[in-house]
Amino acid sequence: MFPGSYKHTDPSQNYIERFPHPLDPLFHPKSVAIIGAKDDPGSVGRTIMVNLLSGSFHGSIYPINPKRNQVLGLKAFPSLSDVPDSIDLAIIVTPAVTVPKIIAECVEKQVKSAIIISAGFKELGEPGQKLEDEILAYAKRGKLPIIGPNCLGVMNPIYGLNATFARGMALPGNLAFISQSGAMCTAVLDWSLQKSVGFSAFVSIGSMADVNWGTLIDYLGSDPNTQSLLLYMETVGDARSFLTAAREVALEKPIIIIKAGKSQEAAKAAASHTGSLAGSDDVFDAALERIGVLRVDSIGELFNMASVLSKQPCPRGPHLTIITNAGGPGVLATDAAVFNQGALTELSSETIEKLDQVLPSAWSHSNPVDILGDADPQRYASAVNILLDDQSSDGILIVLSPQDMTDPTATAVSIKQLAKENSKPLLASWMGGASVLEGTHILSQAKIPVFEYPDDAAKTFATMWKYSKNLQTLYEFPAADQTAFNDDEPFMLNEQRRNVHQLINNLQNEGRTLLTEFESKEVLEKYHIPVVKTVIARSSDEAVAMANQLRFPIVLKLFSETITHKTDVGGVKLNLLSNEDVKKAYEEIKKSVSEKVGEEHFGGVTVQKMIKHNGYELILGSSTDPQFGPVLLFGMGGQLVEIFKDRALAIPPLNSHLARNLMAKTKIYEALQGVRGRKGVDMAKLEEILVNFSLLVVENPRIKECDINPIMASEDGIIALDARVVLYDWEIPDEALPKLAIRPYPHQYILETMLKNERSVTLRPILPEDKKLMERFHKELSENSVRQRYFEFMTLDERVAHERLVRFCFNDYDREWGIVAEIKEDGHKQMIGLGRLMRVPGVSRAQFKLIIIDAFHHLGLGTQLLKHLIKIAKMENIDIVDGYILSENHGMLKICEQLGFTMKRENDSSIIHAKLVLKKD
Repeated sequence: MFPGSYKHTDPSQNYIERFPHPLDPLFHPKSVAIIGAKDDPGSVGRTIMVNLLSGSFHGSIYPINPKRNQVLGLKAFPSLSDVPDSIDLAIIVTPAVTVPKIIAECVEKQVKSAIIISAGFKELGEPGQKLEDEILAYAKRGKLPIIGPNCLGVMNPIYGLNATFARGMALPGNLAFISQSGAMCTAVLDWSLQKSVGFSAFVSIGSMADVNWGTLIDYLGSDPNTQSLLLYMETVGDARSFLTAAREVALEKPIIIIKAGKSQEAAKAAASHTGSLAGSDDVFDAALERIGVLRVDSIGELFNMASVLSKQPCPRGPHLTIITNAGGPGVLATDAAVFNQGALTELSSETIEKLDQVLPSAWSHSNPVDILGDADPQRYASAVNILLDDQSSDGILIVLSPQDMTDPTATAVSIKQLAKENSKPLLASWMGGASVLEGTHILSQAKIPVFEYPDDAAKTFATMWKYSKNLQTLYEFPAADQTAFNDDEPFMLNEQRRNVHQLINNLQNEGRTLLTEFESKEVLEKYHIPVVKTVIARSSDEAVAMANQLRFPIVLKLFSETITHKTDVGGVKLNLLSNEDVKKAYEEIKKSVSEKVGEEHFGGVTVQKMIKHNGYELILGSSTDPQFGPVLLFGMGGQLVEIFKDRALAIPPLNSHLARNLMAKTKIYEALQGVRGRKGVDMAKLEEILVNFSLLVVENPRIKECDINPIMASEDGIIALDARVVLYDWEIPDEALPKLAIRPYPHQYILETMLKNERSVTLRPILPEDKKLMERFHKELSENSVRQRYFEFMTLDERVAHERLVRFCFNDYDREWGIVAEIKEDGHKQMIGLGRLMRVPGVSRAQFKLIIIDAFHHLGLGTQLLKHLIKIAKMENIDIVDGYILSENHGMLKICEQLGFTMKRENDSSIIHAKLVLKKD
C-alpha cells in the first residue's frame, strides 16, 4: 500500500451523502463580517478588508465598527445584530478584552464560524487564559467553530477567499498548508509566490483555543481539491484528536510535518532511567511513525516532498539507481542516499549486458552508471530505459552536468517520453544555471521532479523510501493473536489483572505512590512477565534462611517503601556465596541506608537468587510525555543504559507486530536474534512480554513510571531481575490523569448474547489479528448478500484484498467500531457476522453497516448487532445513526423499522435511507 493508492474500498460509500461540516462556512462563506474593520493605513482591520475586496470572493462583506459609517466604500454597521442578513464567517480584530462579548454576540446572531485575529490570550498567562475560557464557554453554547486566537487568518485560494492580513493571496493549487506561526505563513506565502506553488487552503491556526490540528486534518483530508497536507507545528495540543485524524487521512493523502523545537532541550527528565532517555522530540517522532506521517527538517524539504509525492509513485524498496554523465555528482548522490537509509542498486548481469550494447566500453560498469561526459540524448534515453526494466531497482535518479557536448534541453525531451506509465519514481538533477532552465521546465511539465543538486535528489528518494516503508509496515497484520492470556477469556480483564487494580488501589490508604520491588514484581507476574523469585527478609537471620531455601549464590537488595534507586544508597549486594556473606551484606545495607538517608527508610531486604547467564541486559519501561501521555521504551539495559542510549520508543498499545517493529529499531535487536555463533533468544516470547507490558500500562492509568531494568535475555530464557513502579499522586483524580494518545481496545463493548436457536455468540470489537477470520468469513458469503451490502457485485479477491482488510481490521476506536459476531465451532473461532459504526468527522453522526453469512440469517443476529451498535453510539455521545439499504433487502429494512428508524427513499432510487435520532437538540 503506497501513498495515493488507497481509495474507499466500499462501493456503497458512493451512495452516501456528504454531510454539511461545521467548517464549511469558514472555507466557503457566503457572507463575512469584519468586527474591527478600519480604513486606517497600516491597520490590521484595513488589510483584511483590502484582501477580501481585492480577491475573487463574491460573497457579502459587512464591516462592523460603531465609530464609522463606512469602511473602504462599504456601509459599516455598529454591531453584528444590526446586520440584516445571516453571517457565515465573523473575523474579529479587536482588543482581547472585547472578544468574549463579541463571541457572545456571534452566538446570539447564529454566526456559523469565526476567526479571532486578536492576540493577548493564554500566551500572556492566567488573565489571558480566563478570557479564552470565557470565549470557549460561549462558543460551545452556540456550537461556533473558532480559528485562533492570535492567528493570521484563513485563505481559500480556489474559492477566492483571503480572510487574512497577509500581503497578497496564495496561488490556487492542491496543497493545504496549516501553520501554528503567522510569521511562518507569511514567509511560506512569499516563497510560494516566487516558486509558483499553489494551495487549496492556507490556514494560520494560532493558539488553537477551539479548532485544532485534528479538526483541520479531517476537513482538508476529505477536500477533493487537496492532494497533500503540509503542517508547520509548534505544539500538538489534543494528541488523540491529531493522531486519530492524521492516521485516517494518511492512508489516502501524504501528511508532511515540520516541527519546531527539535534542537531545544528535551522535556525535563523523569526520575526513572526511562524518563531520562525519552526526550519529547523522540516521542513526537515515534507518534508520527505510528500513524504514517512524514517529518522533515526544513521548509525546502517540506515542499520538495510534497511536490515529489504528488508527481511520482513511492519506491517499493531502498535501492536507487543513479545515471550520470559525471563521476563526482554520482558519488555525492551515493553518499546522500546511503547516509539517509537508502541503498544503491546492485546491477544484474543481464542489465550490464544490455547496457554494454548501448554505452561506450569505458562506462562505469557499476552503479552509479557513468555514461561519460559526451553522452547525447539518445544515450541517456537508452540507458534509462534499460535501468527502468531492472527488477532490482526501486527508483532512478538521472544526473546531468552541462558539459560542452551536453544538450540539456534535448536530453530532457528524450527522458520525458519515459515518464509515462512508470511504476518506479523517476527523479532528475539538471545541474547548472541558465543553460539547463528549459530542460528543467520540460521535465517539470512531465511531472519529473528536478533538483538543482544530485545529493538533494538522492536524499529525497531515501526519505520517500522511509515514508513508504513506514506505511507498508504500519498496517501489516500480526502473525499471531496478541493476547497472551487465558484463551477462554481472550479480551476481558482476567482475575490476575484485576488483582493489580486492587493492589494499586490499596496503596491509596497508605498514601504511597512508590511500589516496593516486591510489589512491582508481583504486578509484572500478573501480566505474565517472568520475574526472578523474590522474598522479603526483615532481619539478617531471615535473610540467611531465605538464602538457603533459594540456594547460593544470592543477591540482597534494599526493601524500602520510599527509596527509588537502591544503588544510590548502597542498597544492592551481589554474588553472596555463604551465610556469613548474607549476614554481612544485610548489616552493610542497613548501615549505608541509615547513614545516607535515615534508618526509617530501611524496611529490610529482598532476597533473590543470583542469575548467571551469557545473555543480554535489556530495559523495558514507560514514562509520561506531556503531549502524548504514556510512552514505551525498549533497548539495551543494565547500569550503562544512559551511556549507550540504545533505545527506541513507541506509543501504546502494542500488538505483536508493533512490538517487533519497536525492537527492530535498536542496535541490540540483531544480537538478540543470534550473532557470532551464539544462539538467539526466544523472540516470540520477547514480543509477548512487550505486548503484556503495553497492556499493563494501558489498563492501569495510575502508573506514572515503570522500569524493568535489567531484563536478562538469553537462549535459556527471559527474566526480569529488577522492577520499579511509581504511581501518580493520589490527590490527582482519575479523570485528570494523562490520557493515552491512541485509544486502546474497548473491552466494554464486548457482549455475550444468544441467537434464536440458543446458540451462544460473542459480539466484540475487531482486531488486526482477525484477518484470517475475515478471509474465511468472505468465503461464506453468498453473491446476493455481498450485493445487498455493497450495492454491486464484488469478487472474493476484491473483498479480501490487503487494502480492504487494512480498512476493516485496523480500527481507530475513537471513530470506528467494527463489531465481529463470533462463535466457536469444534474448538475453532468462526466469524458469522460483521457490523460497523463509523463516526462522521465534524458532526455528531455515525453510519452503520451490517453483513451476515447466509447460514445465520433469520436467527436474530442482525437485530442483536444493530442494537449493539446503537448502544455504542449512545456511549460515544453520537446523536444520529443512519445507514443506506437496498429496497430489496427486506430483512434489514424490517430490523431498522422495529428499532425505530425512519425510512426515506433516496431520489426515486432503489436506496433507502434509514435514520435514528438518539438525541434531540
